[in-house]
Amino acid sequence: MTDTLLAKEADGDFWLRVRHALEALRPVRREPRPAYRQAAIARAMGLKQRLGARIDAELADGWANAAARHVSLSLLVIELDLMTEYLVSYGKQASDECIDAIMRILAQGLPRPTDSCLRLGNSTFVVVLPDMPVLMARSTAAKYHEAIRHLGLNHKESHAGLVTASMGLAVSNPRGTYDRKFFEAAAEAVKKAQRKGLGRIEMVDLRPAQERKRRRTA
Repeated sequence: MTDTLLAKEADGDFWLRVRHALEALRPVRREPRPAYRQAAIARAMGLKQRLGARIDAELADGWANAAARHVSLSLLVIELDLMTEYLVSYGKQASDECIDAIMRILAQGLPRPTDSCLRLGNSTFVVVLPDMPVLMARSTAAKYHEAIRHLGLNHKESHAGLVTASMGLAVSNPRGTYDRKFFEAAAEAVKKAQRKGLGRIEMVDLRPAQERKRRRTA
């Protein structure tokens, strides 16, 4: 066996490991981690799978409670920017440590003890905020944004030079049964934030359109 052949085999092993690491980012292929429910990325995030059961239940429960009490419901979807590139540049261990650090930031920053942050896929998080004024929900998103940047996690593949997160905030006045378009609106707001530039917050307020619709059907 020649040195050239050995070099090719080693190189092949390296790219095989990289390919396996990238595949591990696909949420449908990953097993749940303790205390965090893993799930497939929702259709609004670019794939055609449903939300994870726990997130679906959390949203439906928050919707029903808000509808019964006639209060608003806010939903914050947070997606870490360029995490596939981060994995390739820094490796799986660094990627896991980065995400773990951010999960701690998100858990510590929940406004109330009853609020929860659920993990969706590898680098997306969902925060359901029932009966919260929209300005306070927006403030929560801004605090998360600053806290993530304040971690100072280097990301050489990002023009920001640091790990950042794009966020979509949707606000609704729930009525009737849970409408999954609510999540899709927040997820689309994340994509809009990323199109404008990384590390941004985009908000969509569904309440005016909902009110017009109710008036038409009254």
